[in-house]
Parts: sequence; structure tokens; C-alpha cells
Amino acid sequence: MALEPGDSPGFLLWHATLRWQRQVTAALDPLGLTHVQFVLLACTWWLNTHGEQPNQLRLAEQAGIDVKMTSQVVRVLEEKGLMTRTIDPNDTRAKRLQVTSAGAALAPRAIEAVEAVDQHFFQAGLNAQTLAFLRQLSTPTE
Repeated sequence: MALEPGDSPGFLLWHATLRWQRQVTAALDPLGLTHVQFVLLACTWWLNTHGEQPNQLRLAEQAGIDVKMTSQVVRVLEEKGLMTRTIDPNDTRAKRLQVTSAGAALAPRAIEAVEAVDQHFFQAGLNAQTLAFLRQLSTPTE
């Protein structure tokens, strides 16, 4: 039995995701960040503030982003002066990542902007049950 589009959970999720992404993009635009740049900057900043200077593989895992894309976007963040990449003394093939002072100033502002979008977007249904459901949806099943 075929569902109507409005009855298909996947179709509804697709539309909700697109609407949320448009709102996040609009919130980040004045800060000069794309959504992917934001995620990688925020993850690096968070890891740095928790005593970790991640390599690109660790950052990709934390962010849930492809390693090659992570590398490309980190280069852009470095060009923008928001992040530095230094050779890992223990593994010369790896680069250690650190936000710059400009990145450390921008990351919390960007996080605040995205959190405001989330608060507004999910205002009616953001509770512990919704968060648990979203965590379940985002957990890979292999």
C-alpha cells in the first residue's frame, strides 16, 4: 500500500531537514560560515576546550563528516584564519588541529546562533523524549 507523501516519515523528515538547514544557513551567513564549516569549527573548538588537539580523522569522526571533506573544509578554515594545522610530532602524516584566537571567538557566537535556530525550530517538541528519538535516528545500525 503506497503512502501519500504527507504520510511518509522519510518524506516528512526530508522536508523538515531542508527547512532546518535553510534556517541554519541563514543564521550562519552573517558570520561568514557555511554549515559544514560551522560544524568543523565548533567541534574543533569543543575538543580544544576539553584538552584535545585532534587530528583530522578524529575531527571527522566527532563531526560525522567524510575524512576527505573534513580535510578540504579545514583548509578553508585555515585560510580564513580560524584554525591552524600543525604536523603531529608522533605521526608526520597527521595534522593536529587548533582553533586560532579568531576561531575561538567565533565558535561560541556561531554555536549560539545555531542553538537559537534549534530552539525556535523545535520549540513545540523539544523535550527529553524528542532528543532521545533524534539520538536513536542518528545512531548507525550496522
